[in-house]
Amino acid sequence: MSVLPVSVRLALWATAAYAGQLRVEDASDRAHPDIDHVVGDLDRLSMWHDLGERAVLVALPRPGNLSGMPRGSPELIAAATDAGECVYVPSLGGALVPTFEHFGPADDQGTQVTWTAYDCDPVPTHTLEALSLNEIQLRLRQDLLEATARIDALDIKPWNAMLRSLADDLDASVWGLPSGLPRRAQSVMATAAQIGVATDLGLSIYAESQVLTSQLTEQRRRLLTDLSTIADTAMASAATVAALWMAGLRPGHHDL
Repeated sequence: MSVLPVSVRLALWATAAYAGQLRVEDASDRAHPDIDHVVGDLDRLSMWHDLGERAVLVALPRPGNLSGMPRGSPELIAAATDAGECVYVPSLGGALVPTFEHFGPADDQGTQVTWTAYDCDPVPTHTLEALSLNEIQLRLRQDLLEATARIDALDIKPWNAMLRSLADDLDASVWGLPSGLPRRAQSVMATAAQIGVATDLGLSIYAESQVLTSQLTEQRRRLLTDLSTIADTAMASAATVAALWMAGLRPGHHDL
């Protein structure tokens, strides 16, 4: 099962379809292999393609951190922030936000994703051209090392040892994505996904701890939440660069 957000997968598979790797109609199936039921406004993918769009990009916003989001209505911002993810098209303007629901008995639940379309502004070309995989990867490495040091200072075991191992594991493969993606983009996305798994584990391990004081618990929560946001920002940026590269919209860039 993938640990990548479904919006990352949809953006990359839709862009691959726009580039001719598969039919646009098949992009949704490739992006949702672990989802039981997919409904909503995914017909926008074909409409955007027919209108000449070449790439579908992704944002992974958090409350107070809208980096990577296109300008849009308060309704779009609220929905994307609540979901923690969305896809959008940069040239035409337009976004899709997923909503997740579980159904069925507790011991055999399925998952439904409903995609809702929103209008948004086109994204200025210079904003996308400024993205650099070199800088994205370097920033993620630096932030990961700094976070490891802060976690060591709090002596949060065993999660601190897990994070140290992640700092040296930057070449893990990414599950369920189109072939031929830039190697460095894959590395950043894989590392960011690992950090996300580790932060979720760390938060769950200590959520009901009776050992930590309330002050230490709050310090841990803030640190892991900040690190999770850092990972999401890096993942979205790397996936956006990968989509632009597949679409042939990275002329002159050699940081792949």
